[in-house]
Order: sequence, then C-alpha cells, then structure tokens
Amino acid sequence: MLFQSDMGKQNAEQVRRTFWAEHGTASAEVRGFADDLFRVATDRVTEIDGLIEKHAEHWRMERMAAVDRNLLRAAVAELLAYPDTPRAVVINEALEIARKFSSPESVHFVNGVLDSVGKELEASTK
Repeated sequence: MLFQSDMGKQNAEQVRRTFWAEHGTASAEVRGFADDLFRVATDRVTEIDGLIEKHAEHWRMERMAAVDRNLLRAAVAELLAYPDTPRAVVINEALEIARKFSSPESVHFVNGVLDSVGKELEASTK
C-alpha cells in the first residue's frame, strides 16, 4: 500500500480500497495488521522519513529506490507502533522483502539503516 500510495499519488482511502480489491483473500488478522502499519506510516511519515534520512547517510528519500524507501517506511512504522516486536524480527522480515523485490545492494542498505534506527529507538525508550 505504501508503494502504491507513493507511486500513484492517491489518498490513503483510495489506496486501501484498490489494494484490498486486488488482495482481498488475506485473513482478517493480516489485513488488520497491514492496515495498521499503513496508517502509522502515513500518519507519521514526516517523523519516519526524518529517522530514515538521519540514518541513511548522504541519502535523501527522493533519491532512494521506491521499493527501498517504502520498505524502510513500513519497517520503521512497525518499530514505532509495535515496540514489543524484537528489532531483529522486523529487520529480518524487511530483508526478506528486499531480497525478493529489490537489488542485492539494497539488502545491505536496508539492513544498515534499520539497525541504526532500531538502536536509536531502543535507546530512547530506556
């Protein structure tokens, strides 16, 4: 949904409606989780993008590949909204998606940014 929103420049409700029209076979639990991550990522996009840019040295959001940018947004949204989920689990899931939909170099980039963001978020809650 984040990729669709970013590329299509649609509002959140349009994205949600068209996404689930095409992917409506997801369980209620999966759909609820995806909707919640999408909501957090869109509601807190300024904060999330700021964290990503801070930890992606010399990279601006608009210069990142769209897949990487939105994968980072989703993972940071999960780190923020679900602090009980271990950082390693969030990062591992993001890396699996990067391996499937992005370039080999992106896997290292996504890993480094998320690890750094995760460490900052954990330190700020202690």
